[in-house]
Order: sequence, then C-alpha cells, then structure tokens
Amino acid sequence: MGCDDPSFPDAQPIHKVHISSFWLDKTDITNEQFAQFVNATGYVTIAEKKPKQEDFPDAPPENLVSGSLVFVAPKHKVNLNNHYQWWQYVAGANWRQPEGPNSDINNRMNHPVVHIAWQDALAYAQWAGKRLPTEAEFEYAARGGLKNKVYCWGNKLKPNDKWQANIWQGEFPTNNTKADGYVSTAPVGSFPANGFGLYDMAGNVWQWCSDWYSSDYYKTLAQNKITNSPQGPDNSFDPKEPKVAKRVQRGGSFLCSDQYCARFLVGARGKGEPDSSSCHVGFRCAKDI
Repeated sequence: MGCDDPSFPDAQPIHKVHISSFWLDKTDITNEQFAQFVNATGYVTIAEKKPKQEDFPDAPPENLVSGSLVFVAPKHKVNLNNHYQWWQYVAGANWRQPEGPNSDINNRMNHPVVHIAWQDALAYAQWAGKRLPTEAEFEYAARGGLKNKVYCWGNKLKPNDKWQANIWQGEFPTNNTKADGYVSTAPVGSFPANGFGLYDMAGNVWQWCSDWYSSDYYKTLAQNKITNSPQGPDNSFDPKEPKVAKRVQRGGSFLCSDQYCARFLVGARGKGEPDSSSCHVGFRCAKDI
C-alpha cells in the first residue's frame, strides 16, 4: 500500500498488508440503484435536510437551507491555493438535482450517484446487505493485480494515447477541454476495467471508505512487517483541520488534474467530513465472502 510521490506525504511510507477475501461492487452505485433504495425505504440524504442551528451557531438562520457543494468553474485564472473560488454551496442541490433545483438525473440514471455523505453511503450499504470497503481493500482492488504501478492500469497516464479514466484535462479550474469525452460524471463503465474487472477505480467520483482518516496512519502500519486486514485508525486526525473528524475517500474524481489534486494515482489518499457531500463524491459497496 501507499505511494512514494512526494506530493502525498500522508500516503507514505509504502508498506505491506494482507487482505482477506472479499467481494466489491463492479461499479460505483448509480442513480438508478440509489433511487431503488430511496423508494424502498423513504431515506432522506443529509443534503436534503435543513442544517440545524446548533451545528452552525454562527450562521444566520436564513442561510440554513438544505443543499450541497457544487463545482462552478471561475471565469478567469485563479490562485489554486484557495479552493473556495470554485466551490459553491447551492441551495437545493442533492442527489436528485446535482447542479441545483433546475437540474435532474432523468438522463443520468446510469451515472454514479453524487452528493452522498458518508452516513448516506453507510445506510445504503446496510440496506443492500453489504458494507463500505476499507481503505486497504479499496487500494488492493484498485490495483487489479498489478504491483508497484502508478495508476490502476499501469505507469503511463495515456497508454496507446487513450484516456483510461474520467479526469480533468485542460487548465484547472477554468477550462476543461473534456478530451476524455466528459466534463462532469460519466456513465459507470465508460472506461476500461482494471485487471479485476472493476470500473472507475480512478476518476469519475470520489468513493467513501469505512476508515477514519489520519495523516500519519501509514507510518503506524509501517512499523509492522505486515498488517492483516487493517481497519483504519481508532480516530481521525487531519493536521490541516485538527478539530474536524474525517473519513477516507479514494479514487479521485472528474475534477482531479495533474495541476491540482492528482489523486487518481492508485496509492493516493483523500478525505472528507462524514456529514459533507458534493457533486463529485459517491461510493461503492463491499461484502464479506
């Protein structure tokens, strides 16, 4: 596990783990699958609920409306150190309306469901008789049987000059040339499967894992010669936001670029607040054998 790219210190050092057998969904959970869950249970996602005043005591009451984060490309070149320049909290944005009230998923039922918080993903997994994968399981599956490779498919970003994942092309965040054919999410399975027959293990949407995120967890694991089926740390720690608990996200998304983020590398890590959602975060499920 891990990545020796100096851009990702939280993915170092590379270390050995042993993974017990498990099943993993071939694709991300789609809008159609999530709709079946909602229709069967009446489940309401976090993005569809009005935020509570006690959770945001400093927020004006009129700002406490249901919604989620949506990517909006700036109209001019911006400093990449400030991600707030391309993220907007859009009232009414949720899995049914990915860009807000004037959008829908009618023609996107085979796209990965987005605006999914960790708790939402967990609820679906439990309903389906499954669970969320651990971070170690996700990386093992993403590698598809390859060893020490940069990407899920090998060491070249574009083998035979063909894009292998739905990621950002062009100048981030102002101009997406969509050279891979997509400016936002792509239908699941639009790109080649990896060696295990799994689709979109890199790009398209970030995927939730069961683990808490801790920036130094790999250093702890590396103290062992080999770790059996690691389940993640007991609690979360992100030095950039030490008071905010986070869960692991993996795989990167359609917004990942070699200029910014670049976490479509198979060993790179991501993280997010469990009650947060956005237009580029979804999930898939695992199941014990």
